[in-house]
Amino acid sequence: MSKLITALIAGLFATAAFAADAPKTDAAKDAPKAEAKKEEKKAEKKEEAKK
Repeated sequence: MSKLITALIAGLFATAAFAADAPKTDAAKDAPKAEAKKEEKKAEKKEEAKK
């Protein structure tokens, strides 16, 4: 029984270590690009409205 509990705890630690080392997504890098695209669209709409 104690071997089973030990194996489960070791598995939890291994899972936590793997999750901590997982590569981060590029969402933080893409945020400024998305913001720039929004600004470009706003500028285009303003130019179209002036015409």
